[in-house]
Amino acid sequence: MLAYIIGVVLFALGICISVALHEAGHMLTAKAFGMKVRRYFVGFGPTVFSWRRGETEYGLKWIPLGGFCDIAGMTALDEVTPEEAPRAMWRFKTWKRTVVMSAGSITHFLLGFVVLYLMAVTMGLPNIAAASEPIPPVIDATSCARAATTTAQLNDESCPPGSPQPAKAAGLMHGDKILSVNGKPTPAWTDVLKVVQDAGGPTPVVVQRGNATKNLVIDIPRVKRLTSDGTVREVGMMGAKTVVPPANLHYNGLTAVGATFSFTGTMFAQTAQRLVQFPERIPAVVSAIFGGERDPNTPVSVVGASRIGGEAVQQGLWQLFFFLLASLNFFIGVFNLLPLLPMDGGHIAIVWYERVRDWIRGLRGKAAGGPVDYTKLSAVTMVIVVIGGGITLLTVTADIVNPIRLQ
Repeated sequence: MLAYIIGVVLFALGICISVALHEAGHMLTAKAFGMKVRRYFVGFGPTVFSWRRGETEYGLKWIPLGGFCDIAGMTALDEVTPEEAPRAMWRFKTWKRTVVMSAGSITHFLLGFVVLYLMAVTMGLPNIAAASEPIPPVIDATSCARAATTTAQLNDESCPPGSPQPAKAAGLMHGDKILSVNGKPTPAWTDVLKVVQDAGGPTPVVVQRGNATKNLVIDIPRVKRLTSDGTVREVGMMGAKTVVPPANLHYNGLTAVGATFSFTGTMFAQTAQRLVQFPERIPAVVSAIFGGERDPNTPVSVVGASRIGGEAVQQGLWQLFFFLLASLNFFIGVFNLLPLLPMDGGHIAIVWYERVRDWIRGLRGKAAGGPVDYTKLSAVTMVIVVIGGGITLLTVTADIVNPIRLQ
């Protein structure tokens, strides 16, 4: 239980640090361009403590959920003092404002990349190809064919004296690739198991050994085995193991760079796919709240992600813990760039709308237009805020009453 609590706290702390660094990304880029940053605070609510350094007030608030960065004149409609006016954010070039507004998401991307890189050089990155592709029927070693009616017997890989070794007796060797069993093609190891389990007695097997093709006959015995559905039944067994691809791939400090970039690209594609599927998964969240089975692919809140992180630590699955933390950073980064207010992507979209609009007006010999009136978009913004709040409430509720659990 203690490990679970530690995992929950660590994951929640990781999220808080990520969001705080998100705001730090805005602050540092704004300062680099010469914009005035009034305040940078971690958390919300009443102030715990604060201090002023230069023209910026820094501090910590009681509710450690996120933070904020107050940049003078983010839009032309914001009030600024005469002293702040020359350095108001809206006066800067479009590309500079874009960099500042996207810096939060870029920070999330960098954090996710760093987490994955550290995983690559320590515990390894998940072997996505091995997880998504069928295991090829390449023999690693031969073994015996013996009965196993309990879980303990299944886990015991020793061969009792006198146990038949049909694959070895037939001449099957390490590195042989099984092409067919009993005349049926076997492109994957699962195909081999299916045919062998239904077979019995002398069975023709065709294998590829180097550049040659060998025809073997394996005398397959029928033995009693505990199956995945918990029942015991008699199946055919030839006594051979396949080469199982490693679940994790390890790298050194140099090769980890390319591997991390490649893995990050895969995660970005998966993140985009989850965003597209996000709306259609909401009904499943509602169903889970009222007792339906919780689909592990449904969205989770910070509460749910922290609970999964806690279970990962409790079970010693630190790779899953850090993988989940990196995934969450990528998701937040991409989600925040959606061209919808009040996200940063919405502000970026408006900035570039003004830029393109003024460019077109210039081609037509007209003066630049005024700034977009954000107040006219308040209704749309409120709708998005209400929808976002509703989804957050649903996911938090589901993560409390019917959470996703590690198996």
